[in-house]
Amino acid sequence: MRVLLVEDEKKIATALKKGLEQEAFAVDLAFGGDDGFSLALTQPYDLVILDRMLPGRHDGTEILKEMRLKGINAPVIFLTAKDKIGDRVEGLNLGADDYLVKPFAFEELLARMRALLRRPKENLGPILKYQNLTLDSGNRAAQRDGRELNLTATEFALLEYMMRNSEKVLSKDEIISRVWDYDADILWNTVEVYIGYLRKKVDRPFSGPPLIHTKRGFGYYLGVKRDV
Repeated sequence: MRVLLVEDEKKIATALKKGLEQEAFAVDLAFGGDDGFSLALTQPYDLVILDRMLPGRHDGTEILKEMRLKGINAPVIFLTAKDKIGDRVEGLNLGADDYLVKPFAFEELLARMRALLRRPKENLGPILKYQNLTLDSGNRAAQRDGRELNLTATEFALLEYMMRNSEKVLSKDEIISRVWDYDADILWNTVEVYIGYLRKKVDRPFSGPPLIHTKRGFGYYLGVKRDV
């Protein structure tokens, strides 16, 4: 899952980024409203965490307004020191999906994020299943045939993205944009390497048919092998 975090308090922002990456999220970080505005409107995100008061020409409310005007429907959580009812109502009316007042516990933010991500467009829940492969995004656990898969954070994020788009061919560019953060220096062969890692853990130890496939010239997909 790819997340945009726009927060001008650098200590808070770097701590949140580190914590979310430990939970297998790819996190793009912007410290000001202008950088946040640019990223929010040009990059694909599964969720946006947005400080309301930001330095620059664009504050959090302006970023949110422009996102909704342009039809960007990614869930948005407002982070703010403003705790009056009127402020919360205004933020929600602008199109925010949730509102978290500072100071807050990281565990609460994580719970709110997961609650929103349980309601994606495809209406998929936190437990994803494809044949005998199961992934629990809430507990960061994956199994095939009831056997636990020992996945790294990046492998887990890649498998989750492929399972949420099962039987759809995903290009390398699509995979990079959803699994790695914006600042990561990722080459196309990096995707090939991680697909290879997944095959070693998801397919090779099991007697059933492989689930991860390459469509040459197009990309990769998780599903039943198709005729080329």
